[in-house]
Amino acid sequence: MCGIVGILGSKPVATDLVDALRRLEYRGYDSAGIATVENGHLERRRAEGKLRNLESRLLSEPLTGRTGIGHTRWATHGRPTERNAHPHMSAKVSVVHNGIIENFRELKAELTAKGHSFETDTDTEAVVHLVSDELDQGRRPIDAVRAALGKLKGAFALGIIFAGEDDLMIAARQGSPLAIGHGRGEMYLGSDAIALAPFTDAITYLEEGDWAVMRRSGVEVFDRAGECVTRPLVKSVASSLLVDKGNHRHFMAKEIHEQPDVISHTLSNYLDMANARVAFPDLGVDLAKISRVTISACGTAYYAGLVGKYWIERYARLPVEIDVASEARYREAPLPDSGLALFVSQSGETADTLATLRYARANGQRIASIVNVRTSTIARESDAVLPTLAGPEIGVASTKAFTCQLAALACLAIALGKARGVISEAQEQELVTALVEVPRLISSMLHNEEQFVELAQALSKARDVLYLGRGSSYPIALEGALKLKEISYIHAEGYAAGELKHGPIALIDENVPVIVVAPEDDLLEKTVSNVQEVAARGGQIILISNANPEKIGCALAAHIVPPTAHPLTNPLIYAVPVQLLAYHTAVFMGTDVDQPRNLAKSVTVE
Repeated sequence: MCGIVGILGSKPVATDLVDALRRLEYRGYDSAGIATVENGHLERRRAEGKLRNLESRLLSEPLTGRTGIGHTRWATHGRPTERNAHPHMSAKVSVVHNGIIENFRELKAELTAKGHSFETDTDTEAVVHLVSDELDQGRRPIDAVRAALGKLKGAFALGIIFAGEDDLMIAARQGSPLAIGHGRGEMYLGSDAIALAPFTDAITYLEEGDWAVMRRSGVEVFDRAGECVTRPLVKSVASSLLVDKGNHRHFMAKEIHEQPDVISHTLSNYLDMANARVAFPDLGVDLAKISRVTISACGTAYYAGLVGKYWIERYARLPVEIDVASEARYREAPLPDSGLALFVSQSGETADTLATLRYARANGQRIASIVNVRTSTIARESDAVLPTLAGPEIGVASTKAFTCQLAALACLAIALGKARGVISEAQEQELVTALVEVPRLISSMLHNEEQFVELAQALSKARDVLYLGRGSSYPIALEGALKLKEISYIHAEGYAAGELKHGPIALIDENVPVIVVAPEDDLLEKTVSNVQEVAARGGQIILISNANPEKIGCALAAHIVPPTAHPLTNPLIYAVPVQLLAYHTAVFMGTDVDQPRNLAKSVTVE
């Protein structure tokens, strides 16, 4: 995840900006930079690689401004070069940005037609020129940003400073977190409270859609509608050495809300977003000549792999074998020549998965792994590593690591389909564009969380809960059931919807909630018939679907409506409501959400 910091200080801020960025290094980055207001004009220093390179630059070319912004960048649009590093700026405005501006190509074309000249490959530069264009029309900085925000589409966080404005910084949050720190005659901005820990423990967290006008005397916060609002000032317990919960009650809640941010960074590792193309790393094997993909994983990672099976077979027309690692390691399964063995693990230390990896290597497979820890054993023993850029996941029940695994698998499916000639260039652009929209769509769901709180109170009374899904929604049903039993201790099971009448329907009565994951796609009609079977037996139907309820043809206990998305991305979108449902049910029941009984984050023994 990119890191954002900002300081309205009483003394030169360059050193403190770099120190704050250092506390965000855990997020990962490939370049860094700062910009300050220097005697009325803007100056910046940027460098590729680690912060020490930026520090060396500042030693030879110091900055003395008291107002500044800083950024550690993980490349999304454009290569990790100094030219593409943040802050981006014009003569009038400088911007640091986290997230994705989905409509930057349209904005770039519009602004280029007006005479603006773009110098980088990034989406962020569109924000610079958009605000500059509003300033050129005579608007004041605050009004210019207000107008520009209304034209941006995507999930993002922004920090903005202006030439000639030594006592002004503007922040905006839409899908990516931002924290504002309060000091004595100073104000601070950070991606999270960790960056601000040495300066202040008085924090205001911006809510979704907020934007804020910061001066040394304080901050004014405005909501999405432009109304001035009051956000609570809280005492942070963040340490520069610890990951912080922010303004969330549990780490799991924080990690659910981080998903728009971390998914965008994971996608950026595998996609050329500027040109809507896949840009997959070299796996050391000709993707067109792979005879079969064999996936092995445990728990939630297995369900991610199961979604990957649907995707790879559909979009690459390549056969996929998948098994839970604890079974695969003992099955002594025959493995084909020219096969790719793919291992999915959050920690990269899962004992059963590692043992299966070693079996696959002994049987001549090319080894690739999807892991969140690049220094892990599984990563070290793989021929190719596909990292998920989820950052530290503290909650035992995986959330953001799961959706980042899905993001990496979706990109792999497209890369395989392209290499095998199954996907045309037009289809590639369609699929990549759909993936780029995912952070914004998830963010829109997180903005309507209250419905899950109400539903959780009813669900907490159940002893047994069934989840149903069909096609790529079936693994999401399995994952939803796993999440609920992991953290609420309610017995829950996931089933393929078509299997309902082959046994599980015997469990259904008026006391059994049945949660149906059913996006409106070419399988909806079949799933509806299963829903009607549940209704006929008095089951309480909780529908998670963007379909019109009239198409269901029976009474619903509740209807959660995710945004409409491309069929490829539905598993990513629909993972979020099943996470929220489990989380709020567990909170209502008072269980230990982050550390549920009997469970460990990483299973390193058999």
